[in-house]
Amino acid sequence: QVQLVESGGGLVQAGGSLRLSCTASGSIFSINSMGWFRQAPGKVRELVARMTNSGRTTYADSVKGRFTISRNNAKNTVYLQMNSLKPEDTAVYYCNSETILLRNDWGQGTQVTVSS
Repeated sequence: QVQLVESGGGLVQAGGSLRLSCTASGSIFSINSMGWFRQAPGKVRELVARMTNSGRTTYADSVKGRFTISRNNAKNTVYLQMNSLKPEDTAVYYCNSETILLRNDWGQGTQVTVSS
């Protein structure tokens, strides 16, 4: 099992920036990809960005050009740099890891609130 601990959420004005961090521990050797999902009130959880071990990235259309995912494999940490934030980016952001056997583990979530 993989344990994920997130940090970096908070309150920011529209147009501002935040950086989220997520550090993995436990069965990290089994991780194939790490990423970020978000869930706004009354909405389903959605993929924001994901990066595989080979460096392949996937982004939601709504964040392309504004958000950047990166990984520091030596620190077992994935980051999400969020720029030009909009009120519609307000959500709880969850770190995710997926193993080669398609097992998913989740962090506890961190709140991001963007005021207009």
